[in-house]
Amino acid sequence: MQYSVNTKVDVKAFIDQRPMGGRQWLLLALCFAIVALDGMDVAIMGFLAPSILQEWSVSRAAFGIVMSAAPFGLVLGALLAGPASDRIGRKAVLTGSVLLFGLFTVATAYAANLTQMATLRLLTGVGLGAAMPNSTTLLSEYVPQRSRSLLIAVMFTGFNLGSGVVGFIAAAMIPAQGWRSVLMLGGVLPLVLVPVLIALLPESARFLVVRRAAADRIARVLGRISGTVFAPGTEFFAPEPPVQARKPIGVLFSKGYGLMTGALWVTYFMGLLVIYLLTGWLPTLIKDAGLPISQAATITAMFQIGGTVGAILVGWAMDRRAPTRVIGAAYALGAACILALGLGGALSGSLTLLVAAAGFFMSGAQTGLNAFAPNCYPTRARATGVSWMLGMGRFGSITGSMVGGVLLALGWGFGSIISLLAVPAVLAGLAVQKARRVEEAEELPSTGHAAAASASH
Repeated sequence: MQYSVNTKVDVKAFIDQRPMGGRQWLLLALCFAIVALDGMDVAIMGFLAPSILQEWSVSRAAFGIVMSAAPFGLVLGALLAGPASDRIGRKAVLTGSVLLFGLFTVATAYAANLTQMATLRLLTGVGLGAAMPNSTTLLSEYVPQRSRSLLIAVMFTGFNLGSGVVGFIAAAMIPAQGWRSVLMLGGVLPLVLVPVLIALLPESARFLVVRRAAADRIARVLGRISGTVFAPGTEFFAPEPPVQARKPIGVLFSKGYGLMTGALWVTYFMGLLVIYLLTGWLPTLIKDAGLPISQAATITAMFQIGGTVGAILVGWAMDRRAPTRVIGAAYALGAACILALGLGGALSGSLTLLVAAAGFFMSGAQTGLNAFAPNCYPTRARATGVSWMLGMGRFGSITGSMVGGVLLALGWGFGSIISLLAVPAVLAGLAVQKARRVEEAEELPSTGHAAAASASH
């Protein structure tokens, strides 16, 4: 236990100047677990679809309403969660989102028809859409600046882990217990995590300062996570750039933030368009080119493996170089790999390597953008900025999935579809450069928000 004799504490500087403590590592683990469960629930229906189609005797086209429900819920959840988090707190919204997607995943196991299942998946998506941006926001406000991008990238690898593990779980459970058992497990695990989050998840100290919470409360929260006892009478403040907009959504489009907000939205949209079209339709394109489906699935999996490694290394590089330059370079190199993939064709000997390289750069850049976005906004609008970027970007994933099917219906082949994806990848790299002001501008004028009461023990 350490004792602080300072009478005034800058919360951000206090966190940045200290090494990571045990409670901060615990927070990283909790956020990793949330994102992993998020990944499980996002991917779960893809593994259950064949069994449901067979049991209910419905067509793939009819089942499309179920598959498309969650993505729209993700958009809705992201757009609602950010303003709520900036108003009532990170912990309440994040815990509520986990509770929400856990409950509705369990409920989905009892769905009796496609309409019920689609409705429940839409509601599940609302919870899922709220969880990831708030995990990002809360973690970004408790880890030191020097390693923030890397640690957020590590958190995001939980999504790939969860979406991959659920496939093995489904393969083991469906033959013995049926597809409903997988949904039950996918819902129970988040529900088990909820009381752990209530007990151990801290509220953001920076949020508490900006919302002018009592200094005693801030001292307890910050002291618990840092292992510090603050002297009676300590005041806490968090320098923030002045903004004229009163509501968090207004901040996103206020002077100094509007262009950056647009740049982040365009970048995230383009990146998800590429990733979802590529991963969603690559197995089909490879199979149509003459390779067996088992090989097509294995090659496509290399995109996720490459993306996991890329996320960590891009995050590491962002902590040492200008983040937008690192992200922009990753998108550009991803575009080059995608173009080489399209020109080489599905029967190229370097197919597997190029798919892994495309995943490395594209997913690495996309995760890097998630790590960069929290730094772009003041505390009072940070969750809204991150959530709305993710929400608007989700339209890119929906567009990518739809465009792939349209191009296939028009007779486009592997080379032409894949090569076309180099264009949005380049546009993503160009758009992110518009957000460079955040890292290149001189220190913004700031006003210190101090807790109204003095800490007492």
